[in-house]
Amino acid sequence: MSREEKQYASLEQIREVERFLYKEARLLDWECWDEWLATLSEEIHYWMPGIENRRREDKLGQYTKEHMAYFDDGLRDLNRRIERFKQPSAWAENPQTRNVHIITNIEVFQGENEGEFEVHSCFTNVRSRGLDEEYTLVGRREDIIRYEAETLKLYRRKILIPNASLLFKNLNTFL
Repeated sequence: MSREEKQYASLEQIREVERFLYKEARLLDWECWDEWLATLSEEIHYWMPGIENRRREDKLGQYTKEHMAYFDDGLRDLNRRIERFKQPSAWAENPQTRNVHIITNIEVFQGENEGEFEVHSCFTNVRSRGLDEEYTLVGRREDIIRYEAETLKLYRRKILIPNASLLFKNLNTFL
């Protein structure tokens, strides 16, 4: 089904999903790691494939599941990353990275299942460390957000960036 054929969520549902995404951005900016983890489904799949430069004629497209991914994580993997951030020996986070997540272009469609939403958005992430390190990453996200026990949870996230290579030292943030 094309995007044009998908049914938009109701205005009330759209606002609820937007609030969910804005709160998620704030939790990440403020390093409220445990609260952020609580917004994730136990079945989360958090995926950011590496982008390949391919000609338009190449039917494989810009990314495949078999190719490299920056993130290809479930809840256990995400928990491990968070626990590593919390350690005093996490030298990449001392001094801590200051993050700003900007979420925009949010579209909310009814999902395939009851209580599920297909959500498209764009993001800008600005990270700064020390006196002169600043990195900006932009991209698109394709999320499945669904109700679990009457609470919205992030069930699937696909993060697509336009960059074929990252021009910074690390990717020590969540998008």
